[in-house]
Amino acid sequence: MAETAETQVESGKRAARAERRAAKLAKEIGAFSKAHGGAEGQLAYIGQRGARIVLVGEDGGWGDLVAPSYEVAESATRKAGITMHESFDGEFAAKVRTGPYEWTRMAGIQIGGPSDRA
Repeated sequence: MAETAETQVESGKRAARAERRAAKLAKEIGAFSKAHGGAEGQLAYIGQRGARIVLVGEDGGWGDLVAPSYEVAESATRKAGITMHESFDGEFAAKVRTGPYEWTRMAGIQIGGPSDRA
């Protein structure tokens, strides 16, 4: 009986921790959305690390957040009230605007961008 009570307490603590994390992520998503004139998102499972929340603003700005689980990521995006996409392609992907920094980082040394070597 004691194990069951302890298990329930631990489960309640995990649920409360997940709820707090979702609320914090929702606040960060809301701040991104406000700074970029609105936002849309897409979730990607990244294994044991959790889930990646990719955000694209109406102005083409983009960013991402990592949630400890897919469920926390879903909860956060629901709380933030943003439009979610099943995949990162088509019209959604076309909204992303990259600048010179991203292009040099993506191509790296091939086009004279910053090197990752020390």
